[in-house]
Amino acid sequence: MDNDTYEIAARLRQAVTRVHRRLRASALGDVTPSQASMLASIEKLGNPSLGDLALAEQIQPPSVTRMAQGLETAGLITLVADTHDRRCTRAQLTATGRREIAGIRKRKTEFLENRLSELSREDRRTAEIVASFLEQLLDES
Repeated sequence: MDNDTYEIAARLRQAVTRVHRRLRASALGDVTPSQASMLASIEKLGNPSLGDLALAEQIQPPSVTRMAQGLETAGLITLVADTHDRRCTRAQLTATGRREIAGIRKRKTEFLENRLSELSREDRRTAEIVASFLEQLLDES
């Protein structure tokens, strides 16, 4: 890899990291970043076991259990015993949890929308090209 490619990669990493931090800071509401991440994982995985969540979140099972219990207390998820293995606990989003995730995503999109609305038409077109480029860059198919 040449030096120019490395520098571009470093700038891209820094920019994406900064965007991620700004989005997270603008959108969380009443949940922590780790709680929001867990809610998103539960939504993505459907009806995951706590073990599945530990793998997805890359944290230890006891930490997942504590976080899940906190989310359940907040009314964002329900914890239920697996129908086939009563030793296994599964997490499901509640309607409130679904609204929380939707709200987080909406606030993130609105943050970007507000920032984009301050740009010229040409710069918004550039942002559209960058979005397409990032989608292509990260396409795992």
